[in-house]
Amino acid sequence: MNPQGGKAFGMLKAQQEEFLDSLNKEFLDDPKYSTEEDLAPKLEMFKKKYMEFDLNAQGDIDIMALKCMLEKLGAAKTHLELKKMITEVTGGVGETICYRDFVLMMLGKRSAILKIILMFEDMKKEDEKPAGPPPKKNISELP
Repeated sequence: MNPQGGKAFGMLKAQQEEFLDSLNKEFLDDPKYSTEEDLAPKLEMFKKKYMEFDLNAQGDIDIMALKCMLEKLGAAKTHLELKKMITEVTGGVGETICYRDFVLMMLGKRSAILKIILMFEDMKKEDEKPAGPPPKKNISELP
């Protein structure tokens, strides 16, 4: 086992984050997006989500990473459906989803299948009920 693997991968992830931050800055500085509400927090969330699924930290999401991502979200898709999603996001230009295409999809007005799935995942998180026994309250906290 290579002891440098973890450190090298960590450096790769740090470089990737730096690169994605520079792309986010381009979106923040772009007058086209100046009316977008809460743009900075949205871009930060997109960056985290993108980095989570860019499995090799190479700067793009390929078909296998997309497959893993959707399976993790409980929305498994066939190979053909995955190819169709990538084509939808990239406009048929590439076989991988780069960060710029990912952000354009998330900020865009069109409803891409992937965007709908990711938005559904966020809504599902909001609806999750806390597990376990309710927290103890003293009499002064009761309504």
